Amino acid sequence: MAGAAPAGGANLAVLDALDTARTQMYHMKAIVIAGMGFFTDAYDLFCISTVSKLLGRLYFPNQNIDHDHPSKSKPGALPVNMNNMVVGVALVGTLLGQLVFGYFGDKLGRKRVYGITLILMAACAIGSGLSFGYKPNAVIGTLCFFRFWLGFGIGGDYPLSATIMSEYANKKTRGAFIAAVFAMQGVGIIFAGLVSMIISSIFRNYNYTPGWSADNTCESAQMPAADYVWRIVLMIGAFPALATFYWRMKMPETARYTALIEGNAKQAASDMTKVLEIEIQAEQEKLAKYKAANDYPLLSWEFARRHGMHLVGTTTTWFLLDIAFYSQNLTQKDIFPAMNLTDDAKTINALTEMFQISKAMFLVALLGTFPGYWVTVALIDKMGRYLIQLIGFFMMSVFMLLMGIFYENLKDHNHVLFAFLYALTFFFANFGPNSTTFVLPAELFPTRIRSTCHAISAASGKAGAIIAAFGVQSLTLKGDTKHNRQALIILSVTNMLGFFFTFLVPETMGRSLEEISGEDGNANADAGGAGHPAGAGDDKLPVSSTEWQSSMHA
Repeated sequence: MAGAAPAGGANLAVLDALDTARTQMYHMKAIVIAGMGFFTDAYDLFCISTVSKLLGRLYFPNQNIDHDHPSKSKPGALPVNMNNMVVGVALVGTLLGQLVFGYFGDKLGRKRVYGITLILMAACAIGSGLSFGYKPNAVIGTLCFFRFWLGFGIGGDYPLSATIMSEYANKKTRGAFIAAVFAMQGVGIIFAGLVSMIISSIFRNYNYTPGWSADNTCESAQMPAADYVWRIVLMIGAFPALATFYWRMKMPETARYTALIEGNAKQAASDMTKVLEIEIQAEQEKLAKYKAANDYPLLSWEFARRHGMHLVGTTTTWFLLDIAFYSQNLTQKDIFPAMNLTDDAKTINALTEMFQISKAMFLVALLGTFPGYWVTVALIDKMGRYLIQLIGFFMMSVFMLLMGIFYENLKDHNHVLFAFLYALTFFFANFGPNSTTFVLPAELFPTRIRSTCHAISAASGKAGAIIAAFGVQSLTLKGDTKHNRQALIILSVTNMLGFFFTFLVPETMGRSLEEISGEDGNANADAGGAGHPAGAGDDKLPVSSTEWQSSMHA
């Protein structure tokens, strides 16, 4: 063994060993295993944006035909309500999946339900591509069915991956590790655009048609090939999930769950001794006192007193963030023509339109979205979660307000500046609240209800995403200047609200999970800890963001 973990401190030896462990291979392995789930989540959720217009041209070719004024006719499109269902039904499933799997993650164990999410995601990604029926409504109906259950599986990945990574990580680099898992979402968005671009390009080259015409004669020859394209793109989402299933099943249960919830200090010490390669004392007697001192449920006055405002902070900020973030991602196909990133749909065929949308999505994700995630990974344990979240919300609000106010001028005279401002909103979403709202709920709450509280916070976010899919998208689908301006200004306001609600969330940087949640204070009333404000007394509550920042600079 490399050494021995110290015993006799305020915290359990096995938890101290985790908090002080050097970064090693098992951390990297956990990041990859959990991160591949988020890669799959993002691919599955956002690839629908690349194919939704193709579905409209394929199954509803006469939707926008104006027989009285042929010059006003446009290529086919999904009816607005149906488009919102195709795009939004997975988000409804995600919300429910977060709550269900988050609850069972606390009741049955993180590992025990972790593999189920991957199986569900893989099966439903394949099912989405096999959507069947003789009529358009039947095809779209079965697609929505599979997309709902796909979202249900994706939902489970949020609280479980975040909780597992936070409970495996050391306190020095915990923020970077959790953010790195979430950063795989950016890679998934890039691959959603890249794969859609490649598949549509291949089929377009072998099934070329000159463009669209109101009588649909030009595109009809391309439609059989187009029907394969969207199905292949959706089904590819199953492969990364299947690739990591074995490794998820080989991961041990987190030591914090084994010790603090199951009450098995010996097993927790044994599991972590193998992983960390140090000798760890079991401390079963100390664990019994620890459990007894922290045995309060979610629906209790004790939880409300200690963590009620924290839960309000994490739920409201994630809710407001996802209204803006999912509006950006799900409606970008409607904004791209205004930036001159895609051609007028009437001048190109269906697969060319899909290729151009995918290419624009890929470039925005690569240059705006992706860097933001990894800047967060680099700086989150230096700047802190709180400051990054404030900066992100504020900058998103400013850039969206500028785009809303000057929309017509940017659209008609300055496409480059328009695209640059749009990319900056993606950058500051990810170097900002899109990352920190995922990290904070995994750190703030006690072990017994950590997965559930993260699930509630994440589900609140998906409620915001549903508003984006069914509300904001209804504005941008109209495609005119007035409604696009309205959408951008509304999103600017929601981001500024997120800025102010961030003040309800405390800083968590540099402290152990038990210190943040107050669990070590309950079990060791007389044991002081670094990071607690002076005079906290025997009944230690988690400190506020301002108190913690003041103590850091004292």
